[in-house]
Amino acid sequence: MALAKIKVNNIELFYETRGRGAPLILLHGNGEDHHIFDALAPKLQNHFTVYAIDSRNHGESAHTEDFSYETMAEDICLFIQAFHLAKVNLLGFSDGAIISLILAMGSMDCIGKMALLGVNLKPEDFTEESYAFVKETYEATKDPLFKLMLEQPNIPLEALQYVEIPTLVIAGERDIFKPETFVNITNALPQAELMIMKGQEHDSYITNQDSLYPALMEFFR
Repeated sequence: MALAKIKVNNIELFYETRGRGAPLILLHGNGEDHHIFDALAPKLQNHFTVYAIDSRNHGESAHTEDFSYETMAEDICLFIQAFHLAKVNLLGFSDGAIISLILAMGSMDCIGKMALLGVNLKPEDFTEESYAFVKETYEATKDPLFKLMLEQPNIPLEALQYVEIPTLVIAGERDIFKPETFVNITNALPQAELMIMKGQEHDSYITNQDSLYPALMEFFR
């Protein structure tokens, strides 16, 4: 395992790399860092070269005034180019899944497959209870990461019809997003399948968990 930083898009991104094989990029959620994959990455490294990245404004990567999913997707695109990676696999959770989807919409040729965990297309996809929590937290803290979730992403459902990448959409049965969100995304993507984690919440099946390992191996291999 190696820890390093690389300069892309005029900032430094912190990342962890381990294993060997086809490249697999892991992208964490809002307010987290690459350590959410600490239980999963050691298993994945037996089959892939795993790059677990801290997104900008998270973890040990650069903190900037730019809080947008499009910019974070640009960062990852330039990361892929810097390492001359071909046909990378993407595993993104929550914000990381949004970043993966935006990246796929703009740079389809560089992606082999992608797993989108707890993804949404717009703030309105939150359940009423979850949206109220995010709004109240932002009003109390003025945390720009919570503002990000209140304003972005804004991905048209119809735009997904052009993303011809094999995709596994995963969601918790008790996710923070409305159940139809995941059904609509899966139906809109030409090559997608949906997996609902029974009894699980938004992050309970991924944060420091390896429970997805069998399903991910079946999908990515």
